Amino acid sequence: MTNPVRLVGRWALSEIKNMGSMFIFLVTSVGHIFIPPFKFRLMLRQIWFFGNKSLLVILLTGSFTGMVLSLQVFYTLNKFGSEALLGPAVALSLIRELGPVLSALMVTGRAGSALTAEIGIMRISEQIDALISMALSPKRYLIVPNLVAALIAFPLLGAIFDLIGIYGGYVVAVKLLGLSSGTYFSQMQSFVNMDDIWVGVVKSLSFGLIVAWVSCYKGYNAGFGAKGVSRATTEAVVLSSLSSILILIWDYFIGSVWV
Repeated sequence: MTNPVRLVGRWALSEIKNMGSMFIFLVTSVGHIFIPPFKFRLMLRQIWFFGNKSLLVILLTGSFTGMVLSLQVFYTLNKFGSEALLGPAVALSLIRELGPVLSALMVTGRAGSALTAEIGIMRISEQIDALISMALSPKRYLIVPNLVAALIAFPLLGAIFDLIGIYGGYVVAVKLLGLSSGTYFSQMQSFVNMDDIWVGVVKSLSFGLIVAWVSCYKGYNAGFGAKGVSRATTEAVVLSSLSSILILIWDYFIGSVWV
């Protein structure tokens, strides 16, 4: 019978090796960003892939998130006679937390696994090996455009989510609950500052980096055959979710310092 301690140690060493491989992959990929020439056309295509095709789901999710948030927060504030603070409550919740988190999760579900499958198919069809045989860096052509595109697209999608969510909250607060539109926006202007916006931007950048990093890594290291691509895609979605949880934990520490 195999020693349980040996099994645990083997598993721990395997996980540490995988973590080291992922970190080295990220560092080398980021290093290729600064090595010319930069592939602007590929980057623009991936921004379209991340952004434009996710825009509809971002608009729908953002609007209904803002509407539900406004409705629930109103009834909470109503118990304390603070309905005038509904605008700041909705705006701060969206800008600091819900906007970056939910927009990133929506894009991950739509684009993360597709990106892994795309790069994985290039691996099993030996397109990546063909680039290496021509003395071309696969990371410059496949990984760097995705990393840069994600760092650009995720904050933009998060901003769109925040904007449409705030106006969704406005519709519920003013048209349904009877709050003054001037009160909704004037209080928001008084309580929301640039630090709150920067917190949301940093979170969006973090999510964009992690989703692109994990998806590209799993696709780049996919096993051969359809089974390898399927396993890499599934693991990418799972790892993206786990990474999102880790970012939320990291966000807590940012929030405890950045107030």
